[in-house]
Amino acid sequence: MRNLLMIFVMTMTCCQAFAQNAESGRDPSAAPTGGAASDIKLGEARTKKSLLAFPPLTYQGSPSGSSTSVGTDLYNVINNDLNVSAFFQIIPQKAYLEDTSKTSLKPAPGDPNGFKFQSWSTVGAEFLIRAGYFVAGGELNVEAYLYHVGKSTLVMGKKYKGPVSSTRKIAHTFANDVLDALTGKPGMFLSRIVVASDKGAGDFREIYTMDWDGANSEKISNHRSISLSPAWSADGKKIAYTSYVVRAKTKMRNADMFLYDLSSGKRELVSYRQGLNSGACFAPDNKTIFLTISQQGSPDLYKMSYDGSLQGKITNGPNSAMNVEPAVSPDGSKVAFSSDRSGRPMIYIMGTDGTNVKRITFAGVYNSTPSWSPDGKKIAFAGQSEDHFDIFVMNSDGTNMIRLTSARKTDGKWSTNEDPSFSPDGRFVMYTSNRTGKSQIFISTADGTEERRVTLDDSNYFKPKWSKNFE
Repeated sequence: MRNLLMIFVMTMTCCQAFAQNAESGRDPSAAPTGGAASDIKLGEARTKKSLLAFPPLTYQGSPSGSSTSVGTDLYNVINNDLNVSAFFQIIPQKAYLEDTSKTSLKPAPGDPNGFKFQSWSTVGAEFLIRAGYFVAGGELNVEAYLYHVGKSTLVMGKKYKGPVSSTRKIAHTFANDVLDALTGKPGMFLSRIVVASDKGAGDFREIYTMDWDGANSEKISNHRSISLSPAWSADGKKIAYTSYVVRAKTKMRNADMFLYDLSSGKRELVSYRQGLNSGACFAPDNKTIFLTISQQGSPDLYKMSYDGSLQGKITNGPNSAMNVEPAVSPDGSKVAFSSDRSGRPMIYIMGTDGTNVKRITFAGVYNSTPSWSPDGKKIAFAGQSEDHFDIFVMNSDGTNMIRLTSARKTDGKWSTNEDPSFSPDGRFVMYTSNRTGKSQIFISTADGTEERRVTLDDSNYFKPKWSKNFE
């Protein structure tokens, strides 16, 4: 909300693949034995991580320089995904007792050249990944197995195939499958981010999409202006964002909203009322956008169709209060938003028709940017205490609030952490932090026990939004 208040003032005074899906199928000779899903339960890894052995992938053809780099990329992406998952501690390769380049992917005695489970239990491994790959005709083939070492059983065995350009996608898919096999819930590793950034744009901010880990960054706007507040449509096919564009008649900039189609690359100007048109949030019906419009003075929340026609105004002050940053619940029944109607900006929820308004935060100086968890049970937000913001998570009724962030900058001052967004599996919260001197993207487990930096550059990022697992 702090940013939107600044945008409102600016507005008033000045009147943001893979050509085929990875083919995966179970190896009939390596079908899962079942039962392993109970070995890791969600939450248990927060106190005790499972020890995982993950040797380098074995090349199953005639090795070449290019094939070696593919194997390295596969390994690095999978290794990073599983590390970030917070469920595993990966055993250093120097501790291994077997030379995995000399054993097959399957265990002895069934395979005469197979690995021995005893070699892995001796080093303390609870789980073992064995994987191999080859490249033929520009196509990557991966065969991967996950074993439960203590039970000497196979948890999962799959084959993946796609063009070499799909290396990262295949790696992310396998990491997702590992979590799904062990917890009954896939990971978020195929998800994407949309974010505003000044990277390569000087004083401008443009809109970018990228993989959840910061790779495959692609700029989708080029207004040479300030573009901000991007949001994904429910089906992941469109992105709404706001940009300060110059009006042809007045030659003045206005905060107008655009709708960008990812498949065609076409953009439409969908809301260009005088004043602020920002803070887009798509309803799950794939028909409605909630947004903030200030055409009648103070910002209020509206519902709008994809063609830009307004369906109705759902807040009205009171007393010229600012109502901004709508966030629709996953079931489409409620809207969380920021409002200063109580004097200080706080988080409220209401029905999508504007009824049954309820304040759910009461602490701090300034609460903003609410974000729902995928199951609708939690809300993350940025809260200011003293001179900085931190990320908090609470139940959707405002109870059981926890703080996710608390970090200082190199000069010893508290950093500001803003604009949270839940991962599609609900296990993580993404946000920006200026602790490094730049506004970079970080993620934290939803309980705040682990935190990692995602972007590693000298650019600034603003208001990242996490997609669903669109493939």
